[in-house]
Amino acid sequence: MNIYDFNVKTIEKEEIPMSDYKGKVLLIVNTATGCGFTPQYEGLEALYKKHKDRGFEILDFPCNQFSGQAPGTDEEIVSFCQLAYGTTFKTFSKIEVNGKNADSLFTFLKDETPSGLDDEKVDSLKKNLHNLTQNFMGNDIKWNFTKFLVDKEGNVIARFAPAFLPEDIDSYIAELLS
Repeated sequence: MNIYDFNVKTIEKEEIPMSDYKGKVLLIVNTATGCGFTPQYEGLEALYKKHKDRGFEILDFPCNQFSGQAPGTDEEIVSFCQLAYGTTFKTFSKIEVNGKNADSLFTFLKDETPSGLDDEKVDSLKKNLHNLTQNFMGNDIKWNFTKFLVDKEGNVIARFAPAFLPEDIDSYIAELLS
């Protein structure tokens, strides 16, 4: 099983296959509109504008599981993001990322995040990302704006904690796009 085996729901509640994103570098993010990290939408949009013509996509999945910080309908969330932050990347239907109702894509992303990397078996990018991003305990997503970086082959390369700013991911995206 890989990332391309999943379907996700658009805000119109239509299922689309993740295989639509084959060959692209992806940053998959669980977001919220009423969170202290919400201003990261600005940095996410800057990353998207910088790299979208080179095969980069941001997939935004609002999540209301953390203190109810993503209230409103899918349409209200998209409208807010577009008006307040000028977002142009794709926002999907609201999901859960933890627990028995967790979206299967996010369960996969959490399970596939590299851990326990062997220096002789991985390249320097994966080792460096592992060292920078594996400062969380357990598999559950801890808060809004957890980010997963996926390469062109659909491999989960890294998981970034919410406090890890979008602009700090830029060099890793650029390396995966080269």
